[in-house]
Amino acid sequence: MAEAERITGTPEPEPGTGADPTTGAEGDGPEQSGPDAGRGKRRILALLLVALLVYLLDLSSKLLVVAKLEHHAPIEVIGTLLQFTVIRNRGAAFGMGEALTIFLTFIAAAVIVVIARIARKLYSLPWAIALGLLLGGAFGNLTDRIFRTPGVFEGAVVDFIAPAHFAVFNLADSAIVCGGILIVILSFRGLDPDGTVHND
Repeated sequence: MAEAERITGTPEPEPGTGADPTTGAEGDGPEQSGPDAGRGKRRILALLLVALLVYLLDLSSKLLVVAKLEHHAPIEVIGTLLQFTVIRNRGAAFGMGEALTIFLTFIAAAVIVVIARIARKLYSLPWAIALGLLLGGAFGNLTDRIFRTPGVFEGAVVDFIAPAHFAVFNLADSAIVCGGILIVILSFRGLDPDGTVHND
């Protein structure tokens, strides 16, 4: 067989690749390798870095405002149009759903699991950024719900950004909203998390 391939000029498949040399198709190897695998790892790294940055900014801002602002008069950032004041929120983003604290905690955990599953086939940098914003924001508020009073899974989220005529929110809420908006934009543009583009 090898002699016949040598005579006809058909190359043998490279050892361990499982690839068909005439089509370039990969076989049933244990895992994907090459440029795509490296690109996928870089996108996951981008997702994690964005999530970590959002989480650290949210955590540090909450620690700071609780230490400096709680039980004090609000700080005027732009007159009465934007103030910093500490509010303990047991509901969802922007103060909604205060009677559903435990349920919202499990929703946040489910969001984290879904993002982790999507990340396995992530090859798009914009999607990595969007999911990183969601992941960091979800972890930020989930940390409050687990570790803050009145108890585990019932903790009140620290909100402190208070625009005039609007609900009080925090950096985690902002990241979640920005991530959601970016996902909507990417979906309308036909870009999938795996990097493919469609024109449905």
